[in-house]
Amino acid sequence: MNQLKIFISLTRLNKPIGFMLLFWPCSWGLALAYKLEGDIKKFFIFLILFFLGSVLMRSAGCIVNDIVDRNLDKKVMRTKKRPLASGQISIARALTYVLFLCGLAFIILIQFNLLTIFLGIGSMFLAFSYPFMKRITYWPQLFLGLTFNWGLIMGWTAINQSISFEIFLFYFSAIFWTLGYDTIYGAQDMSEDEIIGLKSTSIKFKKNIKLFITTVYSISVALILFIFKNELGINIFTFFFLIFSTSLFYQILVFKNNKSENYLKLFKYNNYSGLILFVGIFSINI
Repeated sequence: MNQLKIFISLTRLNKPIGFMLLFWPCSWGLALAYKLEGDIKKFFIFLILFFLGSVLMRSAGCIVNDIVDRNLDKKVMRTKKRPLASGQISIARALTYVLFLCGLAFIILIQFNLLTIFLGIGSMFLAFSYPFMKRITYWPQLFLGLTFNWGLIMGWTAINQSISFEIFLFYFSAIFWTLGYDTIYGAQDMSEDEIIGLKSTSIKFKKNIKLFITTVYSISVALILFIFKNELGINIFTFFFLIFSTSLFYQILVFKNNKSENYLKLFKYNNYSGLILFVGIFSINI
């Protein structure tokens, strides 16, 4: 039972916001592709497979992140009790879990077409390189955006077996969304991260953090608006798009400097934002 608790803590399965933020872009890509193909059975099967894949890869990514950061996590109040930082589990066992989770994820991946399989394998480099970025650049959130939204392209190719300009533009819009919400998340640890030498957009733009979040969220909304301009009108999609946009600007409106509990609450709010946009895109097909 104790090992199970350690495993859950290590993989953050008790904090579903992480794998949900990985899953929503996948669902957007699938919903957009479904508009063109219309096979509802395939759509829901793929939706389940991408959800399971998101849980597995997010869990594996968390373990790799904790292995890389174990010595730094000891110095941060929010992370010092993590299993690897506190010595509750060995690196060898943690790596065993990573291999097991990646093996399950690969079984799911090979259910898709060849292009999607190659894209999925390519995403492994992004996923396992991310933990090192905060040591190298003030833009680790950008790298996270590249990683976390890769599933949007995979969701599209899983059904359409091709890549289009439209889906790449959607991918870029999602990256700006991630830049916003992860900057909010990173603001929790700014003071401690600066002391131990870690970098983030939260630190880079700490004097104008609200302006930065406003800018990236605005770009994300503008790009999505451009992509779906032909779908706008008095319809269900427009209703949900307006709610999605409002959910982002609400975060900006209530953002408060030096309020850690406020940062975490607003970060988690993006789970609803992702769901709202998914329902909006899916409604196009109704």
